[in-house]
Amino acid sequence: MNFQQLRSVREAVRSGFNLTEAAQTLHTSQPGVSRQIRELEDELGIELFVRAGKRLTGLTEPGGHVLPIIERVLMESSNLRHAGQEFVAQQSGVLSVAATHSQARYALPVAVQEFRAHYPNVRLHLHQGSPKQIVQMLLEGEVDVGIATEALADYPQLLALPCYRWTHSVIVPPGHALLDAPLTLEALAQHPLITYDTGFTGRTRIDDAFVQHGLTPNIALAAMDADVIKTYVGLGMGVGIVANIAYEAERDTQLRAIDAGHLFGINLTKLAVRRGSYLRGYVYAFIESFAPTLTRSVVDQALSDEATLA
Repeated sequence: MNFQQLRSVREAVRSGFNLTEAAQTLHTSQPGVSRQIRELEDELGIELFVRAGKRLTGLTEPGGHVLPIIERVLMESSNLRHAGQEFVAQQSGVLSVAATHSQARYALPVAVQEFRAHYPNVRLHLHQGSPKQIVQMLLEGEVDVGIATEALADYPQLLALPCYRWTHSVIVPPGHALLDAPLTLEALAQHPLITYDTGFTGRTRIDDAFVQHGLTPNIALAAMDADVIKTYVGLGMGVGIVANIAYEAERDTQLRAIDAGHLFGINLTKLAVRRGSYLRGYVYAFIESFAPTLTRSVVDQALSDEATLA
């Protein structure tokens, strides 16, 4: 039994049982992947995959039982490498962080600046994506840390920890009618709205608030990027709804913000790591830079609690 056999099984499942695609991921040939799988099956004495001719069509019952074990073995082998590297290079390496645009643009810069000052020899890779894309990057081991408001807490393979609370703000040009009276959902529903795309930055709370009041908002434009939303508000195309951290009075001089926390509630940004993954010392340092309450002892305790519940 060897790791290449285990990787072949894992990639065959991840690729939807397409051995050609799995071979490309593993930088080998399709017959090579097929051979590795067969050799493992022969050694285990069971068939892991359902076959239709030469094609794989799914996992057998034993295969479904074995796959999580294979995943754990490969994760622990990665952890073993990381542990060795930790002692060889305490202050150098690569840190990969995935975040939504709002987090990367408005919440992360101070933490990144502080981290770089303390760990100048660590290469920091910052990935942007939707919450679901961030989850996928975490699950596949592409990134060490994920930061978003949605989705992270929905997956048991991830440990999602609370970072900070925030609300939405309504943004309008100076002199807009909404500035002259208390902000209500009924008043907002009278205007074309420009806000986040579905699944981003608390959009679900916005939609739910209108539904609960029996109102149908006029969403004129949806975007992933608060800067895009503010641009079109500035062009007079509608009223914007953004995360309050996305409005900067010194920079957004042609816009005005109205707090909308009483309309859409409080949102909670979370930071997630993959359960069972090995965290280097500088990963803990980055986490604490972003969320000072998430010290190494707090993170380790949460990981320990999760392991106990698993």
